[in-house]
Amino acid sequence: MDGQGTVRIPKAGALVASPVRAVWFTSDGGAEGLALAEAARRAHAAAPIVVHAPATARRLQTRRFRALDLLELFAFVRPARFCLPTANGLADVLGLPRPATLERAGETLLAAARFLLAELGGIGNRRDVLADLALAAARGGWPWGPSVLAALGAQHHDAPPGSGFRVWDRLPQWVDLAPPPPGASHAVEPEAARQRLAEMLGPEAEDRPGQGDYASAVASAFAPREERGKPNMVIAEAGTGVGKTLGYLAPASLWAERNLAPVWVATYTRNLQHQIDGELDRLIPEPAEKRRRVVLRKGRENYLCLLNLQEAVERSGGLAGEQLPFALMVRWAEATRDGDMTGGDFPSWLADLLGPGPTRGLADRRGECIRTACPHHQRCFIEHGVRKARRADLVVSNHALVLTQAVLGDAEGGELPVRYVFDEGHHLFDAADGAFAAALSGGETGELRRWLLGAEGASSRARGLSARCEDLLGGSAEAAEALREVLGAAAALPGGDWLARLAEDAPAGVTETFLAIVRRQVLARTGHSRNAYGIECDVWPLADGLAEASRELADALRRLRAPVGRLRRHLLTRLEDEAKELETRLSVRIEGLAKSLHSWAETQLDAWIAMLAALEEGASPEFVDWFALERIGGREVDVGMRRHWVDPMAQFAKAVAEPAHGLVVTSATIRDGTPDPEANWRAAEIRTGARHLEAPAVRATVPSPFDYARQTRILVVGDVDRDATGRVAAAFRELFLASGGGALGLFTAIARLRAVHRELAPALDAAGIELLAQHVDQLDVATLIEIFRAETDSCLLGTDAVRDGVDVPGRALRLIVFDRVPWPRPSILHRARRKHFGGGAHDDMLTRLRLSQAFGRLIRRQDDRGVFVLLDPRMPGKFRGAFPAGPEVERVGLAAACNIVSGFLKDDPA
Repeated sequence: MDGQGTVRIPKAGALVASPVRAVWFTSDGGAEGLALAEAARRAHAAAPIVVHAPATARRLQTRRFRALDLLELFAFVRPARFCLPTANGLADVLGLPRPATLERAGETLLAAARFLLAELGGIGNRRDVLADLALAAARGGWPWGPSVLAALGAQHHDAPPGSGFRVWDRLPQWVDLAPPPPGASHAVEPEAARQRLAEMLGPEAEDRPGQGDYASAVASAFAPREERGKPNMVIAEAGTGVGKTLGYLAPASLWAERNLAPVWVATYTRNLQHQIDGELDRLIPEPAEKRRRVVLRKGRENYLCLLNLQEAVERSGGLAGEQLPFALMVRWAEATRDGDMTGGDFPSWLADLLGPGPTRGLADRRGECIRTACPHHQRCFIEHGVRKARRADLVVSNHALVLTQAVLGDAEGGELPVRYVFDEGHHLFDAADGAFAAALSGGETGELRRWLLGAEGASSRARGLSARCEDLLGGSAEAAEALREVLGAAAALPGGDWLARLAEDAPAGVTETFLAIVRRQVLARTGHSRNAYGIECDVWPLADGLAEASRELADALRRLRAPVGRLRRHLLTRLEDEAKELETRLSVRIEGLAKSLHSWAETQLDAWIAMLAALEEGASPEFVDWFALERIGGREVDVGMRRHWVDPMAQFAKAVAEPAHGLVVTSATIRDGTPDPEANWRAAEIRTGARHLEAPAVRATVPSPFDYARQTRILVVGDVDRDATGRVAAAFRELFLASGGGALGLFTAIARLRAVHRELAPALDAAGIELLAQHVDQLDVATLIEIFRAETDSCLLGTDAVRDGVDVPGRALRLIVFDRVPWPRPSILHRARRKHFGGGAHDDMLTRLRLSQAFGRLIRRQDDRGVFVLLDPRMPGKFRGAFPAGPEVERVGLAAACNIVSGFLKDDPA
């Protein structure tokens, strides 16, 4: 061991790799170019310094190898801090020079290691905790362990890991306060909204008249409601560049301040939640005040569970190789703002490095939360967020959580909001579709069995309903009998290995028998049984034996539903009858279990019983029912019956809009661009649920301020066979090279994306252009987009998730190439909605919306320039309305398209 605070770099070399070559660097500064196979051999022989070992191994086309991953060191030294998982990303965040070439990247890696170790040596507080964690990780074989201990000046000893891991004892506790009073109903006048917007923008802001018009228009959603069930609803389309986020935050924040009640702002993706949160720095620049007034809320499955972390740490028991993940998670847990593991300050690449189990697997994804019985209840990240949200001005949430709360009828023990803003409103239909749907499948029924009976034959905190109920029944013989009946009836649900039994056509029990017949019907009635992602078939006519199997399953589910209901009613009765005697902690647990029985059991069982009844009664005009066999990579993962509402926005209107006092639904593409303006608005009202409300919604539209005729070109390439992968890949290659990078490739199928990537990567690497790809790179979509944004000449391939999440201004995005017209995927659900919503016109609307949303990613600022290319000669002229007025849609060959891309972007003054 060196002296106190010594920076000691391991003698292993550093390794960087591209898709076609690698460079190995020695600690004395030497560099050697290697073929990928030779680099892989050396990597397995000697643990090199790398950035993101899994991605490096993939580029070397080899299995995972032991490595000194700088991202692990970064996560230890700077927990809950942002860093792109690349050499450039490390250089940027550490203030080091960016490496200009692959050959210089090794110097950056070595410099980053020295920098981080030196910084670690300078940390003055919690050195005992850091040393304890580092020692445990070193004993588990962490390659950085000796260097970290040397930097800390820690002495090596044989004591077992101790208090360093007990982060659950060091986090702050929340204090429960009296429920907040109801909010008032003071209006926000249009001029007041404009004034608040001006204050948020500041005197030096760019003049955007349309933004003020937008803020003024949406202010009407914050007027007092005049009649129950008739909310003030505004459907607002704000063209790209208007600045709609600040436009609606202005009246929303003003209403919250005047009325002492929160406004919930919901968007479609978690990544967009954090963008909205960032915009609020303009309103509340002081971090402490912002933490009080602004809260980000997501579903429970997104947050670290401290009890899961504690039990995982204790189970690991110091076993070799198991301490590093928990050491890094403890470091993050102590530094995080709110415990959010899907966005926020959790580095998504940490799950890639450590695996999903010891990272995101520590969230409560299976309804295991034991609420007040948890020893960490008063330090729980989720409980902190729930309580803060009740007193916040603005709660930044997502569509899924808002709709889930509406389905269950409460907001984690508080009142449902009365004012909403739904950003990215063009996704609201899809969000409602998922929230109000039901699935009677092996996965869903098996999950309910696990929740009721516990993880049978496995070591888990999920001990089942009996363990959660044991001290809550108050000695009632009736409640004990109801519990016994629940546990007995739950045995009818599928147990472990049900998928294997179905594959062997050897089902056990009534649920598996039903699923086995469903599986046979799907396989018999589809011509696409080799589809890698799943197949489906109509429910009727039923296969032989299915009617009888469905009746038997329905009877079994009723035998489970009845005692579940009795047990829940007993718990609620005890709350009322013993209100004076029950301790607060016990009453909260009883209330929480009663809610869980409703949401986890009663709601699902009622839906399943209704679905089975429909098999005999026949189709309902309100629902679409079908059978599906789901696959991932060709492997069967679930099978069962699916039920969706034909129009889920009717349920959205009933559960969310009608109880509210006011709501804004807004997007840059709330209308689909049909030539008939009134038809445009009618389609928007269908997609937003406004047509189901008694009072008409206010319509507002503010056009984009961009000069699209000057800033963009729109090309349809007519000489590329869209079904020939080689030709499509060649077209992407030539277009990406013509733009010099900064290109986004969009695909309507994952298989085509992967095939094009294989052929495209070598050519781009030879040109020095980094190629990123969803479903190929071992990084989540948000991280890929951040790298794409930072590396202005990189290219990115993706599907819908990328199209919806990209917000990349400047030259980092100057070309979009769509592989084909994004028609709706043909499915049984789409067939029913096509018939209900107008046939071919419905297809056209969805396709125009997707084209419009993709094009909208291209220009984000006044000085942006970009080209949109569609590699599909079949693009109908009727889709011209998907694009803004100004630029012509030019039909050209590939060679001409490349010349246009090169020439147009070369003239870019940037």
